[in-house]
Amino acid sequence: MEVFTTLNGIVAPLDRANVDTDAIIPKQFLKSIKRTGYGPYLFDEWRYLDHGEPGMDCSTRPRNADFVLNQPRYTQASILLARENFGCGSSREHAPWALLDDGFRCIIAPSFADIFYNNCFKNGILPVVLKDKEVDTLFAECEVTPAYTLNVNLQAQTVTTPRGDVFTFKVDAFRKHCLLEGLDEIALTLKESDAIRDYEKRRGKEAPWLFSTRP
Repeated sequence: MEVFTTLNGIVAPLDRANVDTDAIIPKQFLKSIKRTGYGPYLFDEWRYLDHGEPGMDCSTRPRNADFVLNQPRYTQASILLARENFGCGSSREHAPWALLDDGFRCIIAPSFADIFYNNCFKNGILPVVLKDKEVDTLFAECEVTPAYTLNVNLQAQTVTTPRGDVFTFKVDAFRKHCLLEGLDEIALTLKESDAIRDYEKRRGKEAPWLFSTRP
């Protein structure tokens, strides 16, 4: 998992509440267990005018000119600004995979669905909860400022605007550590590989039948 320390990124404003995981990545794209390849299908039903299916060449599909991510000013965005209850619906981990694959490392909203919130941390995305008024401010500034950029500092737990306003956010200490170190659940387990090997050796002597390879 990629380390997250600070991010200076262009903001894409998705001014919608209760964005569910089926909108983030529709169900027909969930056939793969790989973590990559979902980016072109992010917000598929909003992004394109036709019906999307896995394997389609999205570069030739008709796009919805009114959808925010199709506007040229947001093509390089790495921060998504949203409204309350972002990521509600099913528990599919494909939702943060699609966001990450499309270049988003941070999502800012007044609130998140719990499972989606947890899945973000496990996949290298920082979900930032700010107050409603602070989010309103960011939406207003983003609308009138081309290439509106925020600085997100995980160590300091701050979001800094181009005008110098600083908003603070809370984050669980363990989740913060994992993002700062780039540790997902597999990497956390591998850090204890020596202890795991020692345990297997000890148990192999204590209960050799547990490790027998005979049918």
